[in-house]
Amino acid sequence: MRSLFAKYKLFGLVLLLISAVIMYLFYNALQPVVLLPVYSPAMVNAELVPEEIQHVRKYHTIGDFSLTNQNGENITQDHYKGKIYVADFFFTTCPTICPIMTKNMVDLQQSLGKDSDVMLLSHSVTPEIDSVAQLKKYALEKGIDDSNWNLVTGDKKQIYDLARKSYLAVKTDGDGGPFDMIHTENFILVDEKRRIRGFYDGTKKEDIEKILADIEILKKSHEN
Repeated sequence: MRSLFAKYKLFGLVLLLISAVIMYLFYNALQPVVLLPVYSPAMVNAELVPEEIQHVRKYHTIGDFSLTNQNGENITQDHYKGKIYVADFFFTTCPTICPIMTKNMVDLQQSLGKDSDVMLLSHSVTPEIDSVAQLKKYALEKGIDDSNWNLVTGDKKQIYDLARKSYLAVKTDGDGGPFDMIHTENFILVDEKRRIRGFYDGTKKEDIEKILADIEILKKSHEN
């Protein structure tokens, strides 16, 4: 009798364990999958988008580029191929929000650690001032790790076109002339397919935490 009871007790425990596993799997299957939006020009404030692309509702991606980083290396879209990255626009002599943005980007880089799937990209909006030597000096002063973070300079018109037509990041429609200047506090999250997946205030610590969380969402959706 006792052995029979022990046998049924073991069967009951196994059945309970199987039931728990099944319930857990059903619970996870019923949980909504968190996905980030894919931003197109039509979804963004019209002040941030050139009139000629305001109608675009899908298939918007970051355009090709060829710029020079703080180490004098030519950086193109191929360096970011298959990578998630965070982009911004700055200039090294900015006395106001740039130091805050750079500090927050440094914190973001440190939080990412050695994650090889994520990179950073900062574009100078005053390339006539921000030479390679100036960018290198700035990078050293700010503690920037150049293994996955490029500070880039180059043709001003190209940088302005990227800011306005690719990253949808600025309100001005400056054409790269000598007296205009584009500047924004935005950090832009770009996925491995060169699509915009988020906009963040680079001066706010809470937005840096949001970027980190959204990067994890992108990585999980990519795995799936």
